[in-house]
Amino acid sequence: MSTKKRPNDMKRISIYVALAIYAGLLVIAWFEARSHAAFATGLGRHFSYAFVSFAWLLAPLWFFAFGVGEWLRDSIHSRALRIFLPAWLGAPYLIFELGDFHWVTAALLFGLPIVLAALLEFSNPPNSMVWQDALVLAILIAVYLLRLLSAAWPYPGSAALPKLFVADLALYLYLVVRRLEDMGYSLLPSADAFRIGLREWTYFLPFAFIIGFTTSFIHFHPQLPSALHAGGILLATFLLVAIPEEMFFRCILQNLLETRFGRRTALVTASALFGLAHFNKGAVFNWRYVLLASIAGVFYGRAWRTKRQLLASVVTHTAVDVVWALWFR
Repeated sequence: MSTKKRPNDMKRISIYVALAIYAGLLVIAWFEARSHAAFATGLGRHFSYAFVSFAWLLAPLWFFAFGVGEWLRDSIHSRALRIFLPAWLGAPYLIFELGDFHWVTAALLFGLPIVLAALLEFSNPPNSMVWQDALVLAILIAVYLLRLLSAAWPYPGSAALPKLFVADLALYLYLVVRRLEDMGYSLLPSADAFRIGLREWTYFLPFAFIIGFTTSFIHFHPQLPSALHAGGILLATFLLVAIPEEMFFRCILQNLLETRFGRRTALVTASALFGLAHFNKGAVFNWRYVLLASIAGVFYGRAWRTKRQLLASVVTHTAVDVVWALWFR
């Protein structure tokens, strides 16, 4: 009898491991958030509700990367269920605002996922990009950039929750409803992913230093951060910045653009849009940030498309942002 584990056994083990790591991440996040007085004070009595909302909204991004998304895609055969299922993403708002409920905000949080899911479900689009994709992605970008969900979580320290909501919705729409091929949305560790991710990071460094110092966007701060501080930045960047942004701009946007315009045009276009998404970071139009983010996006996109692996571009993105935050911000 073969001693090799069957594929289903391996998937089951990966889910158990993912669940254990997820629980550990939540414990670390809890104590990390509690250790920042300004963060905890800003949320006040909402801290526990905000943390439950965070755990709820982080779960899809995490577990979909370990096979749950594909399982849902293959298991749900009812159109109605596929359309109405993402409404559960609005549940954290109910948890967070039990005493201060707003019908308009609730309608947006519960209604938007249903409307967008129905748009993709009934259009039956081919694998190549169509106008419904452009409309759905434009709506998701507008909801995030215009901060239309800020009323749902208005307290200091809860700014990441609208971003997680939009990321979860995009992931569900394109992995479960749209069934987009070759997304590569997986966080299963692989030597190739780390090798490719770190390679693209080293390729980007000369551009970052030359353009960053020339435009005075970056300034070197010689310091030795504590392991706790560096670990907190690494964890926050990995979970709240790199994973949702790489999922959206590479697994979905660049992927769809390739089906219409080819690899090179898709890479440049997705990178430019990624850069433009940073236009309002600290200025009316922060052109330095847009320029460097656009160039960085090229290397993130290269990392993803090499073997169509989310983890590869996440490694590059995390390395870039962590080094910048610790020594050049």
